[in-house]
This record gives sequence, C-alpha cells and structure tokens, in this order.
Amino acid sequence: MPQPVTVLILAPAAAHGAGRLETQLDAIRGALAVRHAARFAAAGADAVIVHRELPDDTPFGARLRRLVADHSTGGIVVLGAGSLPLATDDDRRLFVEAARGDEPAALANNAYSSDAVAIARATVALRDLPDDLASDNALPRWLAEVAGVPVRDLRERRDLAFDVDTPMDVVLLRDALVTGAAELPWLAGDDDAAVRERLVALRAVARDPAAELLIAGRIAGDDLRAIERGSRARTRVLIEERGLRTAALASQRGRPNPRPPRSLLARLLDREGPERLGELVADHADGALIDTRVLLAARTGAEESAWPAPEDRFASDLLLPELVGDPWLRDLTAAAATARVPILLGAHTLVGPGSLLALGLPFARGEAAR
Repeated sequence: MPQPVTVLILAPAAAHGAGRLETQLDAIRGALAVRHAARFAAAGADAVIVHRELPDDTPFGARLRRLVADHSTGGIVVLGAGSLPLATDDDRRLFVEAARGDEPAALANNAYSSDAVAIARATVALRDLPDDLASDNALPRWLAEVAGVPVRDLRERRDLAFDVDTPMDVVLLRDALVTGAAELPWLAGDDDAAVRERLVALRAVARDPAAELLIAGRIAGDDLRAIERGSRARTRVLIEERGLRTAALASQRGRPNPRPPRSLLARLLDREGPERLGELVADHADGALIDTRVLLAARTGAEESAWPAPEDRFASDLLLPELVGDPWLRDLTAAAATARVPILLGAHTLVGPGSLLALGLPFARGEAAR
C-alpha cells in the first residue's frame, strides 16, 4: 500500500562569525528552503521538515540516519536547500510519488552526484547506511552498489542538476528563474557587478563562430554536448577531477584512490604563477569558465577544511580580489578580474549545468534513465 512521504530539506545555518557573503548565501538558501517546503506540500508530501542546524563534523550518513529515525515511517525525499531551484511542480510530484512506493527503491536527480534523492521504504533501504558516508552526493551509489536498492535517475535533466552552493550560482539562478524571483533576497549592492559584466561578454563569445571558449573543471558530458549544440564558438575543454566528492565511497569499499586530486591547469599555474592566469587563458581562448575548487583540491587536497575559507572562495567567485585573504587565491582572482578576455571563476555548478546559463544556452531535457 502507498506509504506516507516526508520531505527533509537540509539547510545548514551559517557558522558563528560568518562573513558578509556567507551570510547573504545563507539567507538565500533559507528562502529557497521555505519555497521548497510550500511547493513540496502542494505536491502531495505528507510532512515537510526544514532542518537547520549549525555545521559541525557530523558526517552526512549519521545525520541522515538520525533524521529518518526521528521523522519518517515511510518514504523520504531528502535534498539540500539549494538543490532543485529550477524544479517544476511536476518534478516535485515525481519525487514524492517515487518515495511513496511499497518496496525499497530510489530516484535521484543524478545517481553519480546527487543533490536530491527520493527513497521508498526509507527505514528498510537505509538500515545499514554507514555513519561515515561523507555527503549526499554518494548516497544513490551506496543504495545501488551496497544496499542493492534499485535506483533511477534524472541525470539528463540538467536543469535539475543546478544547485546553489555559492554566490556565483545565485547570480546565475536569478537570470534563470521565470517565476518566483521576488520571493528571494538575492545579493546586496554591487557585489555581482563584475560577474554580470563578464556574463554579457561570455554570451557574446558563445554566439561568435570565430571565437573559442575554454572550460576547465568538472564538466559533465551532457553539459558539454549541450554547449557544443548551442554555442557557435569552438570549445576547448579540460575535464579534471570529476567524482571528487564521490571518490570517498570507493575508499569505504576498500578501493582507495591511488592518487590525490591532480590538475594540469593547477600544475601550469604552479610553474607560471597564479597572477598569469589571464595571460594563459587569453593565449588559448576568448573567454573561460574555470572551476577553482579543482585547483584548490590539487594544491591542498580534497577536504574543504584545508582550502581557503568560504568567504575567500565566495569573494573570488564574484571577482572581488580585495576581499580575498588567501594570497594565492587573491592573486588568481585579481588575474581573472583584470584579464583582457572574460573569465568567470566558480565551483562545480559553474562548469556543470550552470555553464549553460552562463553562456545563455538552453538546458538539455530528457527522460529518467532506466
């Protein structure tokens, strides 16, 4: 018989002492959580819970087990507050109905790097979930490969892969929302002015058959194909460190990655210096989207705790070098901000589904993978 469905929206609160950009991002994701809560309730969820708590060292697995034990007796939909901001009401109903099944099964927006997962009979499906599962990204793979739960996904729906993790993603989202923009607080002042100027220039590059784009980072094949279909420019792509987050699952199953994160671009910058980023890009392209988290992982490892502080990373994404405390990242940001060709810096979303928004291209839409 159909099971009750609880939607768990995870909205970690900003840490004590968070900077201005972190605080703005927290407010925007909090507003997205409220928006999700109303729309999942309208989509038929029996209960919707916005879970806010200060970030700590609790792994995702332990946190999810606790939340399921406290709040669910049937199916769950678990997602981050910044996930699925472009979802339609039909999309939300699809997740709710997937969680309502009478046998353990799952639906993810992407089985290889998820932001939202619907799980039917969650207490059964998650019975052996390890406390040390590091993030939601690896949950569908654990369900399929370890727990033996059938998993479908919607990876071809690149609009459902768009996720708000940084202020750069907020800028892209504001351009993409057809309705509901007035519900969200957005960024204050002129923080996004430099990014918006470069978005205009990059979209002109994408329309120019004589131009060339450079994209470096964790871009997915579906996004690359959409860029090649929609852009008139030639595309130079450096794909590095896809699976950076989900590699932890392989390690937990006794197959540790034999090498730490590596990046050819990071190695080139080590040799030339981060201050030469603009020159290096201009030698190869007329504009670029660069995933700086790959560069940081190559420099200091995959753990974010070793990277420059979030406030520094967010200021770098917005091309505000004067607000970046870390010397290496400040030099890289200044080089991008003063380059003679438009360069945008960001995280996974920028070079993933956000690349289509950045370049003014349509999303690819497909059916759920079987």
